[in-house]
Amino acid sequence: MTLRMSPAEADAAISALSPQIDLYADLLVKKGVALRPGQELVVQSPVECADFARRVVRKAYAARAGHVTVIWTDEVMTRMEYENVGLPYFEHTPSWKVEQLNSLAEKGACFLFLEGSDPAALQGIDPAKPAAASRARNAECKAFRDGMDFGRNVWCIAGVPVEAWATKVFPDTPTREAVYRLWMAILQVARADGDDPQSAWETHNATFEKNKRLLNEGCYDALRYHSSNGTDLVVGLNKGHIWEGGCSRTVSGTVYFPNIPTEEVFTTPDRTRADGVVYSVLPLVHQGQVIKDFWMRFENGCVVEFDAAQGKDVLRNIIETDENSCRLGECALISKNTPIRETGLLFYDTLYDENASCHLAIGMGFPECIEGGYDMDSDELVAHGINRSHTHVDFMIGADDLDVWGVKADGTEVPLFIDGQWAWEDE
Repeated sequence: MTLRMSPAEADAAISALSPQIDLYADLLVKKGVALRPGQELVVQSPVECADFARRVVRKAYAARAGHVTVIWTDEVMTRMEYENVGLPYFEHTPSWKVEQLNSLAEKGACFLFLEGSDPAALQGIDPAKPAAASRARNAECKAFRDGMDFGRNVWCIAGVPVEAWATKVFPDTPTREAVYRLWMAILQVARADGDDPQSAWETHNATFEKNKRLLNEGCYDALRYHSSNGTDLVVGLNKGHIWEGGCSRTVSGTVYFPNIPTEEVFTTPDRTRADGVVYSVLPLVHQGQVIKDFWMRFENGCVVEFDAAQGKDVLRNIIETDENSCRLGECALISKNTPIRETGLLFYDTLYDENASCHLAIGMGFPECIEGGYDMDSDELVAHGINRSHTHVDFMIGADDLDVWGVKADGTEVPLFIDGQWAWEDE
């Protein structure tokens, strides 16, 4: 018999975490967005996370932020909007929102996205509506989107518990205890459960260097993936491609962490060279809807066939967001021996689940993953093999027996992953 906490006991346990939660807030301000004195910070937060958002704002002003703008989100009202408003409304972003996001980006703001939502918040909603809203925002809020894509604005995504998410991760657990347990998991995998999370992240960042060095020195022409679930895929790599991971750096030299947590080393593949089939190993939660047990088949870089046991229409809307959303924008390699995987939890949130598994992404590629990419315009990036799209959606493919080979231009294959971990991990 499992002994459960009462609501009062769970709330007392959450309260006891308050000093650690403050350290987490400080980590996001100091390392996540690397806030500079006098700079504007934009915080996007669910209304349910108001307490944590206030902690972030306090830390930001303590770090001498010039101003903090908070943008509140409420998935209950978002659902009502999708239920009651027709599709044409979502095909354009309201002018005030365009002005808000673009003007903040143009003034050099940094952006912190606090992520916490019900994985099934939009279950049953026509997936064309959130897909249209996302496509419109990415197309019309160009200064905002380009600022993050081309290294002009700092940004960071980090998780904060909400009750519906917590009870999904910890089913059959009383709500408040589930929130406490999710707080504990978030702090653990974000390396924010110790006395000095900022130093822990400096140490963690150093661990990426060996893997990036070996991959960049390899100068591979392609990656070949194989696992017993049916994945059999070859993905071409661009000439002059660069493997990144850990911290990022703006064109002005600010070092920051766009994802907390992060465990991945990644690059952008050749948008025209992906052939074979790939199977997901974890559910994909996209805009409040769940896609399970899905696969895609690629020819000449393009998805030509796909299916899903659940959420096929959602997957279709992702793939058909625009003319290039059917092509790959990212290949990420992550050992199964990471803190997130070792928790044994399925987070039902891509920020966490993608860092427990090798993954791919369809849609937008990364300019920083090609030599001189930040100095290229969109046409030049495409000419160098970097995909351009109004979406970027990660999906997890890292089976426990996944093998990955780096393929040289002469056809020689070098093992990179064996049974889901780096080939050199035990060296």
